[in-house]
Amino acid sequence: MCGIVGIVGQTPVNQRLYDALTVLQHRGQDAAGIMTCDGDELCLRKESGLVRDVFQQRHMLALKGNAGIGHVRYPTAGCDAASEAQPFYVNAPYGIGIAHNGNLTNTAELAEALWRDERRHLNTSSDSEALLNILASELQRQAASHLNPEHLFQALANVYRRVRGGYAVVTLIIGHGIVGFRDPYGIRPLVIGRRTTARGTEWMVASESVALDLVGFDLVRDVEPGEAVYIDLAGGFHSAQCATREGHTPCVFEYVYFARPDSIIDNISVHKARMRMGERLADKIRRLRADHDIDVVIPVPDTSRTSAMQLALDLGLEYREGFVKNRYIGRTFIMPGQEERQKSVRSKLNAIPLEFRGRNVLLVDDSIVRGTTSAQIIELAREAGARKVYFASAAPPVRFPNVYGIDMPAASELVAAGRTDEEVGRLIGADWLIYQDLDDLVAAVRHDKARIESFDTSCFSGEYVTGDITPEYLANLERERSDDAKARRRAVADGGDADGTPRPKPRAVRVV
Repeated sequence: MCGIVGIVGQTPVNQRLYDALTVLQHRGQDAAGIMTCDGDELCLRKESGLVRDVFQQRHMLALKGNAGIGHVRYPTAGCDAASEAQPFYVNAPYGIGIAHNGNLTNTAELAEALWRDERRHLNTSSDSEALLNILASELQRQAASHLNPEHLFQALANVYRRVRGGYAVVTLIIGHGIVGFRDPYGIRPLVIGRRTTARGTEWMVASESVALDLVGFDLVRDVEPGEAVYIDLAGGFHSAQCATREGHTPCVFEYVYFARPDSIIDNISVHKARMRMGERLADKIRRLRADHDIDVVIPVPDTSRTSAMQLALDLGLEYREGFVKNRYIGRTFIMPGQEERQKSVRSKLNAIPLEFRGRNVLLVDDSIVRGTTSAQIIELAREAGARKVYFASAAPPVRFPNVYGIDMPAASELVAAGRTDEEVGRLIGADWLIYQDLDDLVAAVRHDKARIESFDTSCFSGEYVTGDITPEYLANLERERSDDAKARRRAVADGGDADGTPRPKPRAVRVV
């Protein structure tokens, strides 16, 4: 999962891109990048790390121009090296930069075809680079000296025919403007913002509406599934349906965990969706244990607060904050290795014994993925003096990998895969484990004005909306996504061989 943004303004956009990325930081903490266009000059800064660390004053001063794109990266399968920070760039035609959120499910086929048929070599294993080269190739086929909207949308229609998966994309085409497009299923989010200034109209596209809010843009609407929007450098807005709309099935996990609560995605308030998740969980607790002995409801900060508060209100229970969070530690779910995740839990959370001592506590979290975090949090609650520790998940059991841009681990590393709720409860050490039912989760997120036909619930149901996910694909994905595979890739990236053996370092070359 990544965060993307693109702006065409009437004044320099560097600071606004930076500000937008800071509020999209929750979508990726591995790397960040900004690319701007100043006339025919391209300005690019990208590096591993948080937004605040990647961009210093000297970098910001060099990012000139009234149009640009930005990206924060969350490391997905096969993409965890510093060289794969985005935006990516190709020189021809025109000069194109890309920032991509999601995952293509036919990357290997695309890479092979690009080399075989178009003699395009890819420098990384990133599907984003493959997508960039597909777009460049299709734009080249238009053979136009000047790119107009008709040529652009025809090229994008051809891109849609070639690529599969879940994706939201912003591209910067030097001398022309910004393009944003979204997969035909609407799996990954992309919103459009606008503001009017004394100099003229400015446009913005971003992963979440909260990015628009921060820099003063009004939310216009979402990019539709299979739609592309083109904002030229003069501020003209163009749009076209470039692919047959295959449905409108946004990823339900956006509302469970990834998106900020103050965002509106596909006309659905993330905050209200999480409130309804809490209501549904409360109904289930009443249904299963009307005579429960819960004394207090405590959220696992931060994502579950809204659901936990609503659950407590519905059950007439006391709601208390029992954990203090160190805000300088990253989100545990998106940390790349199991050892890092285990170390981070205790450094991230500390219990307040006063809220736990001698009480039957219901802990509420947004979801349970590997179970590592949940088990350690339950242990913290017991150490703080809780008499009983119950655990509620606002999401159903995660039993299947996500293939559309969320790097959920191999199925063998998912604690609920092949296990009953009771078995998971014992593994994480809970006295009672309550999962949200899938039908209740879908009902909690959906509302009438959203016009959503259904949701991508693949990590809960194993049903993949694109219809092209085979057992062989999932087996290969499991090999790529295991913690062992990631450790081997990091060893190679750090100068070692696949088994972790350090490689001889090349002699330094002095630049004169």
